[in-house]
Amino acid sequence: MGQLHRLISQVGREQAKALQTDPDQRSLVDIAAAVLEEERQDLGITYSGFALTALPHRRLPDDQPWERRGHRIRLLIEPGRLPVRGGGFKLYGVPYGSRARMILLYLQTRALQTDSREVELGRSMHDWLDRMGLSVGGQTYRDIREQASRIAACNLTFAWEDANSLGFEKDSIVKGGIHFSSEHNSPQGTLWEDRVLLSEAFFRELKAHPVPIWEPALRHIQNNSTSIDIYIWLAYRLHSLNKSTTITWPAVFEQFGAGYSRLRDFRKRFIEALQLALAVYPEARVDVEDHGLLLHPSPPPIPERKTSQLMR
Repeated sequence: MGQLHRLISQVGREQAKALQTDPDQRSLVDIAAAVLEEERQDLGITYSGFALTALPHRRLPDDQPWERRGHRIRLLIEPGRLPVRGGGFKLYGVPYGSRARMILLYLQTRALQTDSREVELGRSMHDWLDRMGLSVGGQTYRDIREQASRIAACNLTFAWEDANSLGFEKDSIVKGGIHFSSEHNSPQGTLWEDRVLLSEAFFRELKAHPVPIWEPALRHIQNNSTSIDIYIWLAYRLHSLNKSTTITWPAVFEQFGAGYSRLRDFRKRFIEALQLALAVYPEARVDVEDHGLLLHPSPPPIPERKTSQLMR
């Protein structure tokens, strides 16, 4: 358990907050305490490729592709087009931000839970979004609708490279099937009428390389796309370590530093996002040092037995 979580367990939430002089730290105490009080064990799943690379955090020009590099892996996301009613096709830019990440998490989790490439986008997704603290209405509905369209339209290329070989997988996430309902405020809570069919290649890779995460943790950080990326990265890396491992700041910057031109500016913001991710991952053991991050072998964010139940 992390230092902040131990303090809360020893003295309680209010006393732990009183010991903090920084208002941001008091906010972290509230989040860490809420996580410790969580009784739900809902699990989510994401593809390991998204633990090593990520979507952009902010909107790009609609015709601009996105490329990110992680440890021995590269991701290229290219904009795509979807048909519009009455004829023609509309260009959708690359998906971005926390909403796109949450939609992807839902699609991947439901696909593995049902062992099917076909994923419902009606009541099931509406209920899940509500459970994750995203009340579907107004601007939130428009944001989710826009990001779902971008996910449906885009094309992905994952490339893996080592000293001896270079391999790649090129496909889309969604093969088809998204049709939006105009009755998003209906009492039945319908968000979309249809179902999404994930691409065969993406579904195959997801089943072969899943990363289990704890849904309640993401609910507490669902508005911070950088913290979501860090949490998923730690969920992937920490439990597989055999010994403490240093990740240098330049390596952290290469993976997470999109949108920053200078390492010094990135480092401050990254540490803030890291603290939030660690607040919802009590088992994580990570030290921030002058030369980088020191990652220690840690338990996964959810019990192993619960993971095996979901993966069956």
